[in-house]
Amino acid sequence: MATIKSLCVYCGSSPGRSEVYADAARALAGALVERNIRLVYGGAGIGIMGILADRVLQLGGEVIGVIPKALSHKEVAHANLSQIIVTASMHERKMRMAELSDGFIALPGGIGTLEELFEIWTWAQLGFHRKPCGVLNVAGYYDGLLAFLDHVLAEQFVSRRYHGLLMVETGPDALLERYVAFQAPEVKRWVEEGEI
Repeated sequence: MATIKSLCVYCGSSPGRSEVYADAARALAGALVERNIRLVYGGAGIGIMGILADRVLQLGGEVIGVIPKALSHKEVAHANLSQIIVTASMHERKMRMAELSDGFIALPGGIGTLEELFEIWTWAQLGFHRKPCGVLNVAGYYDGLLAFLDHVLAEQFVSRRYHGLLMVETGPDALLERYVAFQAPEVKRWVEEGEI
């Protein structure tokens, strides 16, 4: 059983074209606060990012934002968080978010969200962490990506063991229940920390 005190959520700095994405962010916010789970996210006050953070705060939850100095104006750093951490680089941002979190969830977002999701999933494959990784597949947003990942599995560019490290659900409660029950599989660490 995993202890989940804080979760990192990757999501878009755009609201997307449908209100369903904002609704999903609010639903996830409610599920986090109900379970007393702190939100760790990219620190912006706009798009799905801002909607998620605002709702957690409205419900009395704790929110830590992590944003690189160079993006604090473009992504409009949220002004009312429990804590804001400003980093020197994107790499430092992602590392800090990972350190602060007991698991990772991707809501709908753009290429930045995808990059963050794939990096943290790769870190799990490499044995750099033993934390749950998942996707909230809101309104079929990730259907095409998930079909491609099944193709990658079928073509034997990823093993079933690593493919299975990415959990997928359509609602936050089902995903969070899986996170609490998560037991990381034994994964041989490919490289040691000093080697990278």
